[in-house]
Amino acid sequence: MANLLRTAKSGNDWGPSELHAYNIRVEFQAAVTFFGVNQMPHPAVADEVLNNPDATDMVHDNNYKLCRYMDLAMDPVPDQESAVVDFAVHLLSLLGFVPRERMLRTRTDIPLVICGEGRHATTDVCVVEADDILLLVQEDKRHKETKDPEPQLIAEAIAAFLSNNARRTHVLGQKPISAKTIAGITLTGSSPIFYKIPVSTELAESVALGLYPAAPTVVYAHLPDIPRPARRLSEGMKPLDNRATILSCYEAFKKFTD
Repeated sequence: MANLLRTAKSGNDWGPSELHAYNIRVEFQAAVTFFGVNQMPHPAVADEVLNNPDATDMVHDNNYKLCRYMDLAMDPVPDQESAVVDFAVHLLSLLGFVPRERMLRTRTDIPLVICGEGRHATTDVCVVEADDILLLVQEDKRHKETKDPEPQLIAEAIAAFLSNNARRTHVLGQKPISAKTIAGITLTGSSPIFYKIPVSTELAESVALGLYPAAPTVVYAHLPDIPRPARRLSEGMKPLDNRATILSCYEAFKKFTD
């Protein structure tokens, strides 16, 4: 793998070959292992979200809007940006990922040094606290392009690690951290995959210099265990049994954004 061709690509142009080129692999885990719990938590949402499938059944405006954004996100228009970003912003806010001191940002442009050249990684959604990026969300846009969201998300995590460290050294006057696990989510419609992306100084420097890291980077992922996996993308969070499982995963995932 050390002799693979490495070029200065922006984060949104990363694909599986970049993961191989930088000794990165993704391993999927069961819920209890990935989230580090013995029992999955109850979703922190109103009962009507768990008991009523449609927006018209909701009493509270925020819950109505959640279901409407979900419907729009699951019906993308070819060659157009979907409503997945709008859905993600509303969902993360409703679920408590954005307390008072945090902000939700969309289309955040993060500098990325790769193969000795300056490029960028652009997030779809990120959660930020005091300019530190804590959570990344990348939409699966394969309804309009062929790019896999997973390598893009990992590139964004590397860029976020560098950006967070630059702030520590040049703004706060603190020492850079040597490693950080960054939380990430890919979304296809309303169907998520959750990621824990460990980024080290060695990995970031290898990307910056276009070198093959000696140590592998293992990204752990979790695909929610829903009742009808073959219909995952068409159903998303619409059926109530899927919704309960996926919202429970979001609740368990919160601790990785601290």
